[in-house]
Amino acid sequence: MKETVFKVVNLTKIYLMGEVEVHALRGANLEIYAKELVVLLGPSGSGKSTLLNILGGLDTATSGQVYYRKTELTTAGERELTEYRRAHVGFVFQFYNLIPSLTAEENVSVVTEISENPMKPADALKLVGLGERLDHFPAQLSGGEQQRVAIARAIAKNPAVLLCDEPTGALDSETGIVVLDVLDRINRELGTATVIITHNSDIAGMANRVIHLNNGMITEVIENKNKKPPSEFRW
Repeated sequence: MKETVFKVVNLTKIYLMGEVEVHALRGANLEIYAKELVVLLGPSGSGKSTLLNILGGLDTATSGQVYYRKTELTTAGERELTEYRRAHVGFVFQFYNLIPSLTAEENVSVVTEISENPMKPADALKLVGLGERLDHFPAQLSGGEQQRVAIARAIAKNPAVLLCDEPTGALDSETGIVVLDVLDRINRELGTATVIITHNSDIAGMANRVIHLNNGMITEVIENKNKKPPSEFRW
């Protein structure tokens, strides 16, 4: 029996651009399960980031329901969403958003200091392969290393869910594979339900399930019978 982490029911999101209505999501239905790795695949403007932001409590729906376990996020107030994000969700974005004046360890500590059950920052950095770079500042790290610091920061609070929006979008393919290997290892070792947005269909091979979006709708859900590690990708 799979444990459901997210349940999405008839989710719609409409943005107003002046007098024009933009339908970012059109009645999406979806479940995401504990410990699985899911890839959201689709072209720009398909609704991937909108869906991820609503799952993460960064945006609100126009209609429909989103449940995190037994909590309905779509009726939660701003304070409840803030507590939800702080306690349960780690975010990784395309750009690293590190604080330049802080070391790698200090950048991770920013999150652990406000978390209920955090890892030690050094342990989180060790998990992403940066145990020897604790005292380095962002300017002393490569792009891939900075992204791994951002991942360490996201996982250091021991989140149940890790949401990644184009985490390799600013990286070359070789560095991107290193970052994806880190995400794959975290999913396996920590059991964190992981959702990765991409427009790169090659990345889909690492997922338990691939969810295709187009024009605000979920068009296909594919279960990978033979998922493979990112190190076997050929970009």
